[in-house]
Amino acid sequence: MFFLWLLNEPSRIKSKHMCYIENTANTIFLSSMSIAELMIKKLIGKLNFNFDIMVMTENMGLEVLSFNGVDAIQLGGLQLHNKDPFDRMIISQALANKFTIISYDSKFECYDCKLI
Repeated sequence: MFFLWLLNEPSRIKSKHMCYIENTANTIFLSSMSIAELMIKKLIGKLNFNFDIMVMTENMGLEVLSFNGVDAIQLGGLQLHNKDPFDRMIISQALANKFTIISYDSKFECYDCKLI
């Protein structure tokens, strides 16, 4: 949802996160798992949007982070604090790549990943 807020409701994003995102020295990634979740929710009618996610990520200067085998292996070692498979894949990507996550989901705090 953070990506959709960034597009449609930036006022919902904390100022410290906006400062981080707007800092051109930082590379901001959008997980391919976030894109998969958005597409599934659109398919089943939980979300309605009419834009090309890949075009929007490019326009926003975001990099898409692909989910790979190393990320999948990291996923196998995670405790089940969070049962949402998309969240768990994002966490495993962050851990495998030593990246920091921006999330407002308190369940992310149960993992040993860096959060802003």
